[in-house]
Amino acid sequence: MEITRSGRDSQRGPSEWFTGDVWLDQIATAASPSRMTAASVHFSPGARTAWHRHPFGQVIHVIEGAGLAQREGGPVEALRPGDTVRFEPDEVHWHGAAPNGFMTHLAMQEVDDDGTAAYWGDPVADEDYLAEPAGR
Repeated sequence: MEITRSGRDSQRGPSEWFTGDVWLDQIATAASPSRMTAASVHFSPGARTAWHRHPFGQVIHVIEGAGLAQREGGPVEALRPGDTVRFEPDEVHWHGAAPNGFMTHLAMQEVDDDGTAAYWGDPVADEDYLAEPAGR
């Protein structure tokens, strides 16, 4: 058993991966033989990830606030607290806060053999981000 005590510093999300202000609190890092990583991700209003994919997929669980998510070729989807989204392996997608409020989600994914959890692409264009969401 290993206990990691609270008190680690939050890290600002890199501008290569995010539009807007995003903060990351690492919860779990992959320690062999496990491949699992997890983070609590805090998005300011309008903040979002770039388009990206995960070699083994990703699960996000919205803790608070209102969010948006989209898979490549699909509609923008509205997210609320308690919603869980599973992205398939290598499914290109983005997620983030709604334009008018903060959003926090847990992000869980596995790393590949090289230790990479995500492959990052282009920023999400405003016209894609601001599209009318499906769902609620």
